[in-house]
Amino acid sequence: MYGVLYYSWRMDFVGRTRELALLARELSRVQASMGTAAPGRCLLVRGRRRVGKSRLIEAFVGTQTAPTLFFTASRQGDAELGHFAGEAARSTLPGATLFEGLALADWDAALRLLHAALPDDRVSIVVIDEFPYLLEGRRDVEATFQKQWDRLLSRKPVLLLLIGSDLAVMEALNTHGRAFYQRGSEFVVRPLSPVETGAIVDSPSAADAFDAYLVSGGMPLVCRDWPRGASLWEFLSQSLSDETSALVVSAHRTLSAEVPEQYSAGAVLRAIGNGERTFANIARASGLAGSSLSVALETLIQKRIVAKDVPLSTKPSRESRYRIRDPYLRFWLTFVEGSMPEIERGRGDRVVDRIRASWSSWRGAAVEPVVREAIRRLAPLDGLPQADAVGGYWTRSNDPEVDIIGGDREPVARVIHFAGSVKWRDEAAFEQTDLHRLAALVARVPGASPETPLLVVSRSGVRARGMACALGPEELLEAWR
Repeated sequence: MYGVLYYSWRMDFVGRTRELALLARELSRVQASMGTAAPGRCLLVRGRRRVGKSRLIEAFVGTQTAPTLFFTASRQGDAELGHFAGEAARSTLPGATLFEGLALADWDAALRLLHAALPDDRVSIVVIDEFPYLLEGRRDVEATFQKQWDRLLSRKPVLLLLIGSDLAVMEALNTHGRAFYQRGSEFVVRPLSPVETGAIVDSPSAADAFDAYLVSGGMPLVCRDWPRGASLWEFLSQSLSDETSALVVSAHRTLSAEVPEQYSAGAVLRAIGNGERTFANIARASGLAGSSLSVALETLIQKRIVAKDVPLSTKPSRESRYRIRDPYLRFWLTFVEGSMPEIERGRGDRVVDRIRASWSSWRGAAVEPVVREAIRRLAPLDGLPQADAVGGYWTRSNDPEVDIIGGDREPVARVIHFAGSVKWRDEAAFEQTDLHRLAALVARVPGASPETPLLVVSRSGVRARGMACALGPEELLEAWR
């Protein structure tokens, strides 16, 4: 019902038709550039761990006939060169035999030999997965790749794919002053969208698709475990009864690989996951002092695990709040991590009961960032002025607190274009009293006025008049179609 194409469930690969098309286009560009001085192209592929980057590239390679080398780094220091030589020798490159029984001295020698192994008369593909592992403590390796790309590899008709889960490292590769600056195009693999998530799990409605997205975060491995057509509670009952399910283990594996324990970042994540959003409350819950907490938060922000939000209005504010970016990780930290002892002894049913008891309030807060993203994507909305920034507004006491603010810029707007409220209730519609309450709150937002257009977002319909625009789950899903 969502109009999304995806691979068969049995193929262990879902969604990504757009990404596959973009990769095919890049390979076609290499083909079209054959005969020029530098036909090679490089893509810097980044995305959250377990979001499906490697599986996407494997699926893409599987649809091609081009000779291919696929190497995955594994944090083994100098031993990586031997592993690289072994993978190159087993590859389908025409010069693969050049690597047989060879002991490589360094990456300079490895890349010069790779150049010799690449064909001149047809396109080829070289994949280096977990590329940041090769750079840990070795900035010379980055410079070596840049040098040999410029001098040799780019002169072959090759598509070089450098993949990494460390978002900060992969983004930095293409910044001014770094060796690979402007040598590779960025290619971001994001979680599956709410539309794709709903299609894959066969959600019966748009509202159910958002529920599935808030629990799975669009993570392919979690979505794959969701029986098609199963309700949220059927899926949770199944997954939380199995301590090895993707819902239970994926977040732990991601955090083990990405969160540096030397900064006590785990304690900070648990505090935020349990609902603490201000600096003072996170400090109290995590037990960290001010400077230590600042370092931990900055590390998590740089790794794109935590987001720092500030109120959007025409007045500067220091009332920052922190949240977990990924919906799945937010769900896991709130409901799963602390319940592992029960899950391990087969009492996932108790965990499901606790989720049921607090589901409405948790979901109401968790859906707000998703709604704001949808509004950004849908802009301009009928009945509302164009807004280049969409956020929320709050004070230290949360009086007032407004879910949606649309302004001309952020973090401090010059003009407030609209304001809105999100009511994500199972059955109760957005009523006239809700609209009156919203209007009273908006009048207290700096830069807003009684004439500020009002936006209503409701899961269960609207029974009110006087708003400029109203959106439900179906309209919100259009943002990702």
